[in-house]
Amino acid sequence: MSQTTNDRPDRTDRPDQPSQPDLPDWLEDLTGDAPRDHGKTTGTGDADPHDPAVVEQKLSPVMVTLILVAMALLGIVGYALYERNKSTPTTGPAPDFDVTAYDVDRIAMPGARLSLDTLENQVIVVNFWASYCIPCQAEAPMFERLWTDYRDRGVVFLGINTGEPEKDAVDYLIEYAITYPNAPDHGGKMEDDYRITGIPETFVLNGDGEIVKHFISTPKENELRAAIDQALGS
Repeated sequence: MSQTTNDRPDRTDRPDQPSQPDLPDWLEDLTGDAPRDHGKTTGTGDADPHDPAVVEQKLSPVMVTLILVAMALLGIVGYALYERNKSTPTTGPAPDFDVTAYDVDRIAMPGARLSLDTLENQVIVVNFWASYCIPCQAEAPMFERLWTDYRDRGVVFLGINTGEPEKDAVDYLIEYAITYPNAPDHGGKMEDDYRITGIPETFVLNGDGEIVKHFISTPKENELRAAIDQALGS
């Protein structure tokens, strides 16, 4: 029995074509309008379910506002992450800072205001830390030892506490017998300017305020000494 190849009606013109499924209640509540017939119909007189105008939905003003607010918030968060994740400076001029040292008798420069200007022409070893940081605790004796060795050669060690209560920071300094200057980073400004990615992190600056070396986590003592010697000779 022969079969005509073109006797199959188009899919949208078949009389037994299933109708467009109803939208779920929650989606109908969001859209507010039922699909509209813009004049394009099938052979049965019903709206063509494949007409884009038929399936066009209208969001309520409240929903549009919520979507715009969500997009704005995502943009703000994305920009903040972008700024935060810019690469940490490892060479060139160091970001300036303006911090006030803890006013503790046993610590050098108690209560002093410290910046690149006040420490001009000195090598500066900047170490970001927190009392709860285990690697910070492990490296504390080494930093104190190197401070003792280099302090008379124009080298200043500067510990920067990252956002802890002053009592916790001072208790830590006393517990680990630290005597080099330390200061709180109020508002996290210095942490942001140096764009650290964790703690501990250490920067060695030469007398011109330029970064000679950046250490992520605890540096090896011989490498830290080499960086300080390099900064002194530069």
